Amino acid sequence: MIINKYHINNIFMSQKLIISIQKQLLELTHKNFSLKYIERCLIPIFEYINNSKKKKFLISGSQGIGKSTLVEILKKNFKIFYQKKILILSLDDYYLKKNQRLNLSKNKHPLLSTRGVPGTHDIKKLRNDINSFDKSKYPINIPIFDKLTDDRLTKNKKINSHTDILILEGWCCGCPPISKNFLYKNINKLEKEKDVKKIWRDYFNKELKNNYYQLFDKFDKLIYLEPPSFSFILNWRLKQEKTLARKHNSDASMNKNEIAEFISHYEKITKWMMKILPAKANICIKIDRNQKIIKLKINK
Repeated sequence: MIINKYHINNIFMSQKLIISIQKQLLELTHKNFSLKYIERCLIPIFEYINNSKKKKFLISGSQGIGKSTLVEILKKNFKIFYQKKILILSLDDYYLKKNQRLNLSKNKHPLLSTRGVPGTHDIKKLRNDINSFDKSKYPINIPIFDKLTDDRLTKNKKINSHTDILILEGWCCGCPPISKNFLYKNINKLEKEKDVKKIWRDYFNKELKNNYYQLFDKFDKLIYLEPPSFSFILNWRLKQEKTLARKHNSDASMNKNEIAEFISHYEKITKWMMKILPAKANICIKIDRNQKIIKLKINK
């Protein structure tokens, strides 16, 4: 009787979780996802994180693919249904300040003035915050980066109390160094015209091999959101930019041509990740052109 009652309670809680996710997705995306879709595509991610008993997870994927939405529903529902508090860190918030990137562009390569590639983040600060989580040392002061002004804000987000799980989400999380053949092949106009001597790509690949490898190695599991093609990322990122502008009531957003130029800085690493991470990640989440999950693969 106790076992049966426990099983019934689990089913009841599972249904409540699915309904809760459905409501939150509607609020976050303004789209109505079916209960069957949530049960098939999202609940296994929740169960994997909870059952793995691990504490630190990377969530990786291209710009606009849905990482922020995923971590938001994980954070809200883990607290309610699993009684676990999640600390969310975004790699984007650890971008170097604008003046720091300008200095980097003068000393290393002009393309490093644009945020994005490895080498344009404050890895030392991020590692310190991860160490604070490991040692349960609070408060943790998390920086906030404003994408519309392309600079870090003076205020921080303060986490005052203990958290149980750490998730670092970011576009290049878990990416291994790029092979020389692929690294040196020009895949867009930016590389062909502005990185003729391969200095920029050598720099960010060295960062991937050293500082970023050491950072990613601190985490137990990798969850990767795989896009159907790089070609869809432009429209995803454009939609994201418009949402940011509306949210902040600002006219400072980039137009389509500016975003196309911007994401060309990300193209090499994004395409490399599409080659490597589906087999490397602990969970690979295949996304369609409409940003919906079409396949979920859990690797051992």
